[in-house]
Amino acid sequence: MKTNKARRLTILALAGMGILAAAGFYATRGASGNSACVAARQTAERLKPLAIGEVAAMQIVDPAPAPNLVFFADGGTARKLTDFKGKTVLVNIWATWCIPCRQEMPALDKLAGDLDPSKFEVVPINVDQRNPDKPRAFLQEIGVKHLDYFYDQSVNVFQDLKASTKVEGLPVSMLIGADGCALGVINGPADWASQDATLLVKAALPR
Repeated sequence: MKTNKARRLTILALAGMGILAAAGFYATRGASGNSACVAARQTAERLKPLAIGEVAAMQIVDPAPAPNLVFFADGGTARKLTDFKGKTVLVNIWATWCIPCRQEMPALDKLAGDLDPSKFEVVPINVDQRNPDKPRAFLQEIGVKHLDYFYDQSVNVFQDLKASTKVEGLPVSMLIGADGCALGVINGPADWASQDATLLVKAALPR
């Protein structure tokens, strides 16, 4: 009896050690997964009081790695969001059939022109599924000077963004730090040429 009792105690002890080891593994794994954006939390705190006025709809999020969106540059070259790492990026998903999208494009162009291109870039991704010449013609018509043309006719970029954060429709914009961590998301248009928008984005630039 004593031998059986001792065996049971040994088994329970080993099981307990296994549970503790597993808990330690998952705790370490979780901490490691979150560590990539620890520094970005300070940036997010700086942004919170600046999400006002024309950019009051910007939801500052708990920083996490942004989805590595895959899309195409003019000419068909595949691009990924990680290609822009090292810069603060404002990703904007738009379509020509979306009137608010069209209305905010000149303001996005001005914002891109007003800030240091070595530290900041607007990445507008068009999701028109038909007639790829139409969005190009629209950008030429409004005289865009500082925005490159990117597109994704599969609309996967919208679905990928929707899977990672709360996205409701177009236009949608995500602010991403130079370390690749998502800082904020805004559903709907904003006056990106406003002082409110400029101050918000400047606070997210790499230092």
